[in-house]
Amino acid sequence: MKIAIIGLGLIGGSLAMSIRRHTEHTVFGYDIDPQVMLRAKAVEAIHDDLTEDQLPGCDIVLVSLFPALCAEWIEAHADRFGKNALVVDCAGVKRVVYDRVAPLAAERCWTYIGGHPMAGREFSGFAAARADLFDNASMILCPPPEASIEARESAKAFFLEMGFKLVRFCTPEAHDQMIAYTSQLAHIVSGAYIKNPLARDHKGFSAGSFLDMTRVARMNEVMWTELFLENNDLLLPALDDLILRLNEYRDALAAADPEGLLPVLREGRIAKEALD
Repeated sequence: MKIAIIGLGLIGGSLAMSIRRHTEHTVFGYDIDPQVMLRAKAVEAIHDDLTEDQLPGCDIVLVSLFPALCAEWIEAHADRFGKNALVVDCAGVKRVVYDRVAPLAAERCWTYIGGHPMAGREFSGFAAARADLFDNASMILCPPPEASIEARESAKAFFLEMGFKLVRFCTPEAHDQMIAYTSQLAHIVSGAYIKNPLARDHKGFSAGSFLDMTRVARMNEVMWTELFLENNDLLLPALDDLILRLNEYRDALAAADPEGLLPVLREGRIAKEALD
């Protein structure tokens, strides 16, 4: 198949490398930065530049841009996708793209499915892309109701072929609610935690827990501002819930109350063990 990838940052670049590593598909890429395009070809992440003339012949189009740009790019090219093409956006939130793109696809002969590769790094850009980034990761797909079983199964088979371990289908709403908790809230906690003045003197006093807590504080603040605000109706309740639970720990500590602190700690342990 012919695969087009729009945006060769961390995710788009890693998608390209993974497809090249695991499959025999032909990969065309596009990025606004000419230097990224030169590097992508130099390291053989892509076979060639994606041109406007090549786009109608691509079987799968993966759009890996910030959410609003994903929707804008797909809208601008809605009449250029080939018959029976599969268009998948890889933005970190789904409703904002889905609500604009799904109606366009319903009126045309190509299929749209919202997607989110569940893997990443604390670094951004093509230089951070890796061919093994998605090995054993999960891929979330959010198809509209009118997407055929064949299109869904074809998308699932493609992502499994390129190294993903699990493909899970859900609605855009379910995706955004879970991502508010599993990803966005974690980034907020990490960013807030690392601002403590003691962090500057952590060397020699820190181990795995400090590294785990602070890794994703090194985030692309432009992208994450958009992600947070596009999902703030679901992120705010998750943050409020965390603040409420943190206050349970604070109140027990402030009261120097072992009888109050012990069950709070126990509940956390039991909640974690239930996931193992």
